[in-house]
Amino acid sequence: MSRRPRLLRQSPLARMPLILILGAIASAAMFVPALHALAQGDHTVSRSFGYSGALGLVVIGLIALAMGGNARRKASDLDNLMSLSLAFIALPVFLAIPFYEGLRTTTFLNAYFEMVSSITTTGATLFDKPGRLTGSLHLWRGMVGWMGGLLMWIAASAILAPLNLGGFEVTATAEPGQGDDQQGRFQRAGSGRRVLQVTSALAPLYVGLTGALWLFLAIGGDRPLVALVHAMSTMATSGISPIGGVERAGSGIGGEVVIFFFMMFGLSRLTFSADTVTSARPGLHNDPEFRLGMLIVLGVPLLLFSRHWIGAASADQVEDIPSALSALWGGMFSVASFLTTTGFESAHWDVAREWSGLGTPGLILMGAALIGGGVATTAGGVKLLRVYALYLNGQREMERLVHPNSVGRAGARSRRMRRQGAFVAWIFFMLFAMTLALVTVVLAALGLEFEQAIILAIAALSTTGPLTQIAGEVPIALNLMAPGAKLVVCAAMVLGRLETLAIIALISPSLWRD
Repeated sequence: MSRRPRLLRQSPLARMPLILILGAIASAAMFVPALHALAQGDHTVSRSFGYSGALGLVVIGLIALAMGGNARRKASDLDNLMSLSLAFIALPVFLAIPFYEGLRTTTFLNAYFEMVSSITTTGATLFDKPGRLTGSLHLWRGMVGWMGGLLMWIAASAILAPLNLGGFEVTATAEPGQGDDQQGRFQRAGSGRRVLQVTSALAPLYVGLTGALWLFLAIGGDRPLVALVHAMSTMATSGISPIGGVERAGSGIGGEVVIFFFMMFGLSRLTFSADTVTSARPGLHNDPEFRLGMLIVLGVPLLLFSRHWIGAASADQVEDIPSALSALWGGMFSVASFLTTTGFESAHWDVAREWSGLGTPGLILMGAALIGGGVATTAGGVKLLRVYALYLNGQREMERLVHPNSVGRAGARSRRMRRQGAFVAWIFFMLFAMTLALVTVVLAALGLEFEQAIILAIAALSTTGPLTQIAGEVPIALNLMAPGAKLVVCAAMVLGRLETLAIIALISPSLWRD
């Protein structure tokens, strides 16, 4: 039991800057699409990825050797938070090089946009026609999104949790951006060592779940590349697809059912871990995030379903049962997909739209994406735990309207969540709303229509890129945006992935003082 921590403490990886480790991993990953392109006979794409990966490993190796002999200050959690920010801002420049060289028919800015969208698990793409990209380039987009999801899984426990950010501030006793003394030995461990501990625990699970989903989709009838990219996109909640969406996949409704169950990992961390317990009673059924998420996934489609059913009953019309079930499933899958900020659209979503009779069903999906998934998951949005904290606070205030002198009956943890936790959640909501308004105004000033600007702002800040193609009356042509608008959307995607509280922690001078 004492052997593993000693090895982790003595490992040189624990002393390397996080951004260098991420760069080395990205460089090594480039050989996968290089080999895939070589097997397909696409030597241009193969060389671009192979040369870029080799060059990256050499440069990072030289930097590591140059830093190895110098005594370096022990990295803090804020240092790792800065490295995490650089991973979403600067690393896509390197990731875009082989994509740009392999495609050769686009600008480097477009390639950079594509990589920022992928690594932040947003999934918005400038290439609305999947056939424009080769299979190797689609594989690289899926891999970058998958690595971005794994990075957020690890960063949530190893970086954001010790600083009480990313949703952990709702249940923590310390202020956002500051450590919590109650986290014990794990909190007191070195930052680099903690990252290695979390990685060794979560990475095999992440890889295993992705492999299992890949196998299920391949058995269901998807081509191996399509099944792999959809499996990686589901686990990372990126919504990246080499064929334009799961509705075009060969696995059909069987594949959607499998993906639906794997998307549950985006609703709550308690589906596989107990490090974000928000209830005094153990068990997934007692987790407020999972219960609230399932209430939305089941409740919203049922409301849409009953709206049409009541109208049909009043008109004495007998509906087709298979069509009704298709509409119900299409609503459930699509709501769950956008609630977890994955963005896959069900093949039966059109039936659900016709069944509901709503003129603007995209508003429902935008609302689900804004709510987002669970804390410490790969999902974006404002997070279910913050919504639950505000619900508890609102419920308590309504009780006090009837009984002003009443005392809350909940335990200490619940009282803390509905008071201080709800206060911090409300601050986050206000920051999110102001950021949404600012991004919308800037995009509108750069030439976009107001409807397109607000859809783009919501899609970027909630990391749900497919909203740009489904939320409005017509899809948004992202490739026609001005260069300035593309850079604004890139900044919004990074901000949506890191969240405003983390940015405030980075720019606050008091938190950097020893």
